[in-house]
Amino acid sequence: MTMPYDQPPVVHDPGATPAPARKRSGWLTETIVTVVLAILLYLFIQTFLVQTYRVEGRSMDITLRDGQHLLIDKLTPRFDDYSRGDVVVLHPPDIPEDSTPYIKRVIAVAGERVEIHDGSVWIDGVQLDEPYVRPGTTTEPETDEEAWDIGEGEVFVMGDNRPDSQDSRAFGVVRTDGIIGRAFLRFWPLDTLGILQTPTYPELSGAP
Repeated sequence: MTMPYDQPPVVHDPGATPAPARKRSGWLTETIVTVVLAILLYLFIQTFLVQTYRVEGRSMDITLRDGQHLLIDKLTPRFDDYSRGDVVVLHPPDIPEDSTPYIKRVIAVAGERVEIHDGSVWIDGVQLDEPYVRPGTTTEPETDEEAWDIGEGEVFVMGDNRPDSQDSRAFGVVRTDGIIGRAFLRFWPLDTLGILQTPTYPELSGAP
């Protein structure tokens, strides 16, 4: 005689999560974690490594045009001083940091004396050769001041389009800790893609 087979009791757990719901919950958690990590990575890159910048205005014509997009190197300036000829994005003195930053070229660095007269820039008495300056223009002072001594941790900056640039001739020297970074790549529009080269100044013996 066969004995009846004891079936285990069926117990309904009202607190159990159905399998499809558990899958949806796991997918949602993974998505949130991925998005948060992506945001943190983006913020880290923007804060410490590189940042994009859109050129506004004509102060850097013809090197940079209004509307062009650049990549700004924020890392290497932490270990290497800014050099003459670098194109930098900065906050001018006495202008709120939440305002639109300026883009200019470093003209003089710490320990130098820069003068503006006879339509040209002079560094320690030597006339600067500036092939990037918009052709047919001269460099003139914007105030009564015509000479500046650059101290430690400071640079003197100007736009390449001198008649249409508000720069150190107006607001004075810039602290390097007020510089956001060094522009190194023009990437948009695509037909303007290219590395921004730092010019040399052979007329200045041992110039940085």
